[in-house]
Amino acid sequence: MHPTQVATPIQPRNPVLVWLVWPLITLGIYFFVWYYKIHKEMAELRRDPEAPVAGPLLVMIFLSWTGIAALISFWRTGNRIKQSQEAAGLEGTCNPLVGFLLNFAFGLGILYYQLELNKIATQ
Repeated sequence: MHPTQVATPIQPRNPVLVWLVWPLITLGIYFFVWYYKIHKEMAELRRDPEAPVAGPLLVMIFLSWTGIAALISFWRTGNRIKQSQEAAGLEGTCNPLVGFLLNFAFGLGILYYQLELNKIATQ
């Protein structure tokens, strides 16, 4: 890390492992682990005690059967990633609409969101 850089709680992750490999190996459980971790890291980055951490995970676990609740949660995650990018001093390039639409194409929204989070982690 460069001496002028500030440590960020956002952990860099391999997007392909997050999107495809770990969920296949764990039969989908890793998605929930990842979803919780990224929300926790974003809350720590923004130093926002009101930022949701467990709530989005609980929506995915208990309300994903409704379909709409999971889609709303995923959309809001894209907004949080954009806000986190801005809080880290970067341009907010994460577009929730792109993540939302990519999610319908082989779940590529996860890959996209992790790529956007990696921009914060590797700044």
